[in-house]
Amino acid sequence: MAWTKYQFCLAAMMLITGSINTLSAKWADGFRAEGCNGSQKHLFNHPFLQAVGMFLGEVSCLAVFYMILCHDRRRTEPQMAPVRKFNSFLFLPPALCDMTATSIMYIALNLTSASSFQMLRGAVVIFTGLLSVAFLGRRLITSQWVGIFLTICGLVVVGLADFVSGNHDEKHKLSQVLTGDLLIIVAQIIVAIQMVLEEKFVYKHDVHPLQAVGTEGMFGFIILSLLLIPMYYIPVGSFGGNPRGVLEDALDAFCQIGIKPLIFLALLGNILSIAFFNFAGISVTKEISATTRMVLDSLRTIVIWIVSLSVGWEHFHGLQILGFFILLLGAALYNGLHKLILAKLPWCKERMEEDFERNRLLTENKDSINVSPCN
Repeated sequence: MAWTKYQFCLAAMMLITGSINTLSAKWADGFRAEGCNGSQKHLFNHPFLQAVGMFLGEVSCLAVFYMILCHDRRRTEPQMAPVRKFNSFLFLPPALCDMTATSIMYIALNLTSASSFQMLRGAVVIFTGLLSVAFLGRRLITSQWVGIFLTICGLVVVGLADFVSGNHDEKHKLSQVLTGDLLIIVAQIIVAIQMVLEEKFVYKHDVHPLQAVGTEGMFGFIILSLLLIPMYYIPVGSFGGNPRGVLEDALDAFCQIGIKPLIFLALLGNILSIAFFNFAGISVTKEISATTRMVLDSLRTIVIWIVSLSVGWEHFHGLQILGFFILLLGAALYNGLHKLILAKLPWCKERMEEDFERNRLLTENKDSINVSPCN
């Protein structure tokens, strides 16, 4: 079925804003500016403040939800379901996971390349699959286990590419790049826990996705904003990346932004892109399919990689392409994309119909039949 113009716009919005989200954060990390009290020029290394900005973008999804709801209620025949009452604190545990994972990933983005950052986020497939088996009682089919195995292989290839490539320099030594890669993978474990918590406790309440994202963002924004206060006094030495050597120096960040307004532009791009990306992603799932959303999410890695090469943020290495395609194949198998492709092949379609008819005759007393002959 051909896409409508609206569906094309949604797909383009998701691809573009998803790419801008990572690229704008990396752009901000590359700026050098003086800090407070006339300190020397230093890199804008403020991952926790950037995470606060990301949550601010998610909070805006809540505003979008109520705008859409208000517009729908003005119609003669409203199409949206009535807003269900739910306990907002159900979103607190996944919000804490989101806050922790996001902060770790912004720290990692300071250490590794933007393309490796995006590729290694594919590790979430591994941990989501394993945790869903352990805590949700889900049974993975053969193709999903193969997808997890391929994802592991892809991660190894991407890590090897960072090890042998020239994407590290005097500012980011090889040990820092590999540390950044490992931090991204650790963050994906936390993201997987977040997804399992959402599926187990949140989704059963039938909360609108935009409302869910906005509520989680509100918790993350409030908690992390308050945590910036003690972080200002926690000494961590050179790890902090700021003149005072503390965990997060928000005042130093604001001073740098005032001196270098382009940093504000980069942060604004990050905030707006995460808002539009969440809206577009949810709309793509609703208007087209979840599989299309997965494919678009994978394609933005290519956009990020091409832009990073064009502006000189990293150097070309063939292993990255190989790693990307292995990760893409693993994600496709895990999410069942191969079923849609095989179902369109005449021989597989005929086989599915024959199996369906045979199972219908054998299980005529059952209400539903689940047949997956093309795993």
